[in-house]
Amino acid sequence: PLSGVSLWAQPPGGQVALGDRLVLSCAVAKGTGPLSFSWHRGGSAEPLGTGPRLELRHVGDEDSGHYQCRASDGDSTAESPTLNVTVL
Repeated sequence: PLSGVSLWAQPPGGQVALGDRLVLSCAVAKGTGPLSFSWHRGGSAEPLGTGPRLELRHVGDEDSGHYQCRASDGDSTAESPTLNVTVL
């Protein structure tokens, strides 16, 4: 099964100035087979994006919130810890 899903942000800590760029990255410590990723904010079911990176080019106030990456290998799914993104 998948384990060790981690999430990190650039700029670090998820604090980003209004209008700046935010890049979120997701990685899996353990897992086999082709991985798929989806990104979620505030527990919404509708993914913001797919793939190991999520790039928000011009961050707005509506982009603040709790982000999470979900990784799947087809058989099992694991979620990263939640990252709180703050727009300054």
